[in-house]
Amino acid sequence: MNDLTEIKAAARKAGFARRKIAFEGRPPGAAGRLSEVLAGYRGVPLSGYMPIRTEIDPLPAMAEAAAHGSVGVPVIQGAGQALRFSRWVPDGPLRDGPFGAKVPLEDDYFDPEILIVPLVAFDAKGGRLGYGGGFYDRTLEGLRAKRATLAIGFAFDAQEAGSLPLEPTDQPLDMLVTESRVLSFR
Repeated sequence: MNDLTEIKAAARKAGFARRKIAFEGRPPGAAGRLSEVLAGYRGVPLSGYMPIRTEIDPLPAMAEAAAHGSVGVPVIQGAGQALRFSRWVPDGPLRDGPFGAKVPLEDDYFDPEILIVPLVAFDAKGGRLGYGGGFYDRTLEGLRAKRATLAIGFAFDAQEAGSLPLEPTDQPLDMLVTESRVLSFR
């Protein structure tokens, strides 16, 4: 293990601890700001995520967006591969996917132009610390090579870190939405 790996592991541990506390005290309507942001992009194909463990829940905002256009969720294809996104509808049939996240029962893949990105920690400059698999970094790099792709991090305010150990391959967020605010980085 190298120094950066150890530093990232410590930053993740601290981020998970802050997120757990925020999750336990979460207010009702935590996705309200996310809904407000997405209202400005009605009809643009987007991907959210199925929340697991202590992640902030984007499902109410995704359900609103689904009334206006395609909404998907990530489907892990395998280690070292980019994510693919399968169409999701509120109350649609789901199956178990890798890592405990549900995915649509039937795969119907498409490329979103907006990604709502889960995370462990973020900083005030648009840096994001994920789970360490690099799935979103690979995915955003590939999608951004094809066309403009907006990456919106979604997190609790408490997940903000003063600084994060980032690498050149880490894809930056364009925007970050919390339960109380919206930060734009571009």
